[in-house]
Amino acid sequence: MTSVQSLVELHPTLDAGAIVSSLVPPPQFTQARFDNYIPNPEYPSQEEARTILEEFAGKNTAVIKQAKLFSRNKKTEEQPPGVYLDGGFGVGKTHLLAAAWNSASGKKYFGTFLQYTSLVGALGYVKAVEALKGASLICIDEFELDDPGDTMMMTRMLGELVAGGTRVAATSNTPPAALGEGRFAAADFLREIQALASNFRTIRIDGTDYRQRAAEGVSRVTSPRDIATYVSEQRAAGATVTVDRFDALLAHLATVHPSVYVRLLDNVDTLVLEDVHVIMGQTDALRLVAFIDRVYDAQIPIIASGTPISDVFGGDMVNGGYRKKYLRCVSRLIALTNF
Repeated sequence: MTSVQSLVELHPTLDAGAIVSSLVPPPQFTQARFDNYIPNPEYPSQEEARTILEEFAGKNTAVIKQAKLFSRNKKTEEQPPGVYLDGGFGVGKTHLLAAAWNSASGKKYFGTFLQYTSLVGALGYVKAVEALKGASLICIDEFELDDPGDTMMMTRMLGELVAGGTRVAATSNTPPAALGEGRFAAADFLREIQALASNFRTIRIDGTDYRQRAAEGVSRVTSPRDIATYVSEQRAAGATVTVDRFDALLAHLATVHPSVYVRLLDNVDTLVLEDVHVIMGQTDALRLVAFIDRVYDAQIPIIASGTPISDVFGGDMVNGGYRKKYLRCVSRLIALTNF
């Protein structure tokens, strides 16, 4: 039986080296390759996206830079240094992004948009850029912009990295020219968006809309008695099952930097959350989203009592400016509790 009984017992600290080394694809995508991505024949754009991204991933940065310096072919200079996969949930964007990372050589990083902004928050802008400099490829999954500050910081960072020869591949549910649309109208914000969009060749991948899929089903609720039986049996069998009250976990997440949420999950087999209830505070809700992203990446099942955990976002949160974040989280919570 593990000595760790709950997540609130754990207090991971910031470690620059550990944070940077964690920028790799989630475990379920370690074997992602272009040849094991199966496009849906009903959506030809999926095959097209695979072809374009495979070609992009196979290019050598040094060759590209040399072509710019010595080639008379002006078309080479016009190729954007990044590709951007735009499409709904479940069409294989992350698989293709991981395949690009797995096939690339040299120094490379893979993380969600939140992981990169958290990296800056943990290390500071200058140290974060220094840590990423020299990479041949940077992959950014779930690219989303929730405030002008993040937009300007990310644009500036990508600009510095691209100037040094780094290529960028990103995914999102919103094309880069529309990121932040409907939230902020400041002229400088819009200028940053346009500058960011110019770095990418946008590739649209059609398929089932994640907003429809996210609305299907509900997370499983387990009774306290059944939870007690499960925990006892699993721990007796040597599994690491953590048990936390929902309120206690939310309070604990406020004390841990989001960049090290993943370290709360080391060697955990199952998460048990007791007395789940609706969250009315947006700050707590966004911390939960960031945490569930890491739980989903690690594919750790959740057993919960109380309110269905897929219904925790109260008020009108799901229809607000963070709608896509919350819907993605709801979809993941349904999957994690119905294992």
